[in-house]
Amino acid sequence: MARLSYTPTTGVVVTGGGSGIGRACCLALAEAGRPVAAWDLDGAGAKETAELAAGHHDVASVGLEVDVADASTFSDAVARSKDALGSIGGLVHAAGVPGPMPVDFLDEDQWDAVLDVNLRAEALLVRALLDELRAAKPGSAVVGIASVEAIVGNAMLPAYCSSKAGLLGLTRSLAHRLAGEQIRVNAVCPGAIETPMLAPALANESIKDMILSKVPLARVADPMEVARVIRFLLSDDASYVTGEYVVVDGGMTTTS
Repeated sequence: MARLSYTPTTGVVVTGGGSGIGRACCLALAEAGRPVAAWDLDGAGAKETAELAAGHHDVASVGLEVDVADASTFSDAVARSKDALGSIGGLVHAAGVPGPMPVDFLDEDQWDAVLDVNLRAEALLVRALLDELRAAKPGSAVVGIASVEAIVGNAMLPAYCSSKAGLLGLTRSLAHRLAGEQIRVNAVCPGAIETPMLAPALANESIKDMILSKVPLARVADPMEVARVIRFLLSDDASYVTGEYVVVDGGMTTTS
């Protein structure tokens, strides 16, 4: 059987690309020869990621300051990214906020802020990028970053859990809608990953020990371990995978 002819060198927009899993995704994709646009509220971090991708892997790259909660900025960011990369055939929505607040102390503005970044933004980003993804098909793909908190509950994170569970529903909906255009949509559910979001918890030895006690592999993952899974989902090696989520948690959910 002939191999499907995809274009793995189309550019990829990565939100949250200034640090953590987002930065790791940019570098993993650049390693495979894909141009990358790092978008982040931290513009300096995004630019640093772009410089690392270009410097280490000699790919086209750009770092932009983008607030994914403000969809009015997307059109300009898409245009600037396309100018820098040449084409856009992928999206990784890695931007996220935790919003730790149990339901009895729920703050409405904080609830909205978490869902705006973690969930609403992905839908609006896909809408903003549709023309580019359609032009780059076949081979265009989207990966959203959900969480193990989409699968198991956490009493301290009602907004976060809701946003990440919602992201899995959005993944299935987008995958169904776009499958006829050969645009794939998937998600990953990371567990304990060494990122700025988890850094405060890991700095507390008792909390870190509690987290590690729930991970059968008994360690916290490096962001690159998640990024490599995302790189696979964006590649033609995953050409028949859509509407799915991959758990990357060292076995954490096997004991939940």
